[in-house]
Amino acid sequence: MIRQYKLRFYNFRLVFFLLAISAIGVLLVSSARADLRNRQIMGVLMGIVLMVILSLMDYSWILNFQWIMYGANILMLLAVYAFGSSSNGAARWLNLGFIQFQPTELSKIIIILFFAKFFMDHEEDLNTFRVLAETAVLLAVPLALIYIQPDMKNTITVIVVVCILLYVAGLSYKIIGGAVLIVVPLVIIFLSIVVQPDQKLIHDYQRDRIMSFLYPENEEYSDDIEQQKNSKTAIASGELMGKKLAGDEDVSSVNEGNFVAENQTDFIFAVAGEEYGFIGCTVIVLLLLFVSLECIRMSLRAKDMAGKVLCCGVGSIVAIQSFINICVATGIAPNTGTPLPFVSYGLTSIVSLFIGMGLVLNVGLQSSAYNKELKKKDIYEKEEYL
Repeated sequence: MIRQYKLRFYNFRLVFFLLAISAIGVLLVSSARADLRNRQIMGVLMGIVLMVILSLMDYSWILNFQWIMYGANILMLLAVYAFGSSSNGAARWLNLGFIQFQPTELSKIIIILFFAKFFMDHEEDLNTFRVLAETAVLLAVPLALIYIQPDMKNTITVIVVVCILLYVAGLSYKIIGGAVLIVVPLVIIFLSIVVQPDQKLIHDYQRDRIMSFLYPENEEYSDDIEQQKNSKTAIASGELMGKKLAGDEDVSSVNEGNFVAENQTDFIFAVAGEEYGFIGCTVIVLLLLFVSLECIRMSLRAKDMAGKVLCCGVGSIVAIQSFINICVATGIAPNTGTPLPFVSYGLTSIVSLFIGMGLVLNVGLQSSAYNKELKKKDIYEKEEYL
């Protein structure tokens, strides 16, 4: 389970990027909601401890429990459906008394772990109809439980992540091309239906967000687009260096007067733009990019298919959620309520991401170079014994 590794194979560069982006997150959350600072710090520290522990645990051993993890994931999501506490019309949290826990965030990591092992076990016949059908069925169960919370954004995120995992695992380009030819018309049909006033595919508030993005000039949806307009105004007001770096002590439009709601979570990027300007936003984007690239680099050094898929899966979550959050804050995408990884307030999100990063670090510790060194050592010890 826990093995001895050489310290020189530990990816301290990735650890540095994670600590830097988490420190920025604590700083921004403290600025947005001072009363949440200690909870954010607690979440980061808890995540770091779990990351270090998991980085020293053999991920191959953990993957042996894939079906137990899959079953636990289903039970966890069912518990949300049966006992979940609601907020803004969505039941996505489990109240454990001392803390409120959002299982969907951890569910994304479990799904990556499960399919990393599943795809490795079916590496030879991945492109067969049977394996693809099994993948669809196994994914459909947790996906349906996430969708009915309702949680459209994470439903879409999980679908995209699993598609990336399939590609990394070696899915045939012929199948990918055929899937694209099917998916594109379905998306067009879906959008043509949801814009209708009497549609039943999605909830009204979800439709309003889509409509406000497609028709921002329509006064009927002005309330839905107002948040994004204010977010863009706040980011633009920061200019190059931001109000804090420039020494401007004027009242912050984001953090005062309810100019932008949920500024500690969904619109944390607006806080960064206003207080630290273009420089601060660029630093955040680069750090998140470096974290994602390090995950990809670890995947290229993985000893097996499971490690490769695992690293790419965790990296894709960081990249996708970062892209969506920043696009929402800058008005490029409809408002989805997606947190900015390691920056937005949210203990479940932070701890889950650190768990994923711990597994990525362990994949790096068991890189091909490390395994070659172990083999040489074993050969040398056997020759010495003989």
